[in-house]
Amino acid sequence: MLTTRDGRQLEVVVSGPAGGVPLIFHHGTPGAARPLRYLQRAVHERGLRLVTFSRPGYGASTRAPGRAVVDVVADVQDVLDHLGAPRCLVAGWSGGGPHALATAARLPGRVAGALVIAGAAPYGADGLDFVAGMGEDNVAEFGAAARGEQDLRPYLEKEAEGMRDTDAAGLIAGLSSLLPPVDRAVLTDEFGADLTAAFTEALRPGIDGWLDDDLAFTKPWGFDLAEITVPVHLWQGSEDLMVPYAHGKWLAAHVPGVTAHLEPGEGHLSVAVGAFGRMLDGLVTAL
Repeated sequence: MLTTRDGRQLEVVVSGPAGGVPLIFHHGTPGAARPLRYLQRAVHERGLRLVTFSRPGYGASTRAPGRAVVDVVADVQDVLDHLGAPRCLVAGWSGGGPHALATAARLPGRVAGALVIAGAAPYGADGLDFVAGMGEDNVAEFGAAARGEQDLRPYLEKEAEGMRDTDAAGLIAGLSSLLPPVDRAVLTDEFGADLTAAFTEALRPGIDGWLDDDLAFTKPWGFDLAEITVPVHLWQGSEDLMVPYAHGKWLAAHVPGVTAHLEPGEGHLSVAVGAFGRMLDGLVTAL
């Protein structure tokens, strides 16, 4: 555990070679510091340290009600200072994507490059229908988020019941509207076990972290994408029902100097699993 500058407790997990450059990985929504083993192996193989942390309200991290996406920057600074690391790489998957972009925008002196995997675009962005192409569960979730906590909290409480202490088969059943066949195919064995364990840990203290993420996504992020000056690699699959392809296309058109990989036939999970080695190989060129 790490004590942040404002006195909160932040759950941080570090693994890999002690002298390696840290890769700060921003987990999805919901999510926690518990690392996915396939991701951990790939990071270590490239000589990097994998650093994951639970955003406020998830796992053992103290809640920060009303947080904005940009507020993650101070937490990343505190983590890097704790590690004694002058520079790092950052990556974010799904709901972690906006947080990775915030870190890249506001810490250019310490972030060498950023990776966004199936990351959400800004809510209300010109030229983007945020929920078009989402599975019905996410359409309902973000509709509730847009109406506010009084609608979102009971919705997430009900959804969380089927995501705690389940297995891969249970997760597939619970997320049926969000999983195309290409994603169901990878949600087995080790990855399925790791993802369900991460959800269980994320929601162990309740749904506050998930709620605060969703509310943050439906209001201004607190920074401008035009601030980004470091290399950004973006990956998005055409079959994604959680964060639709249109989000990736929008970000590819609006993140300065981005290297975009818009992958036909890939989903939200399959692109993150199947292409992660290639993603890292592109990201480390920023060092």
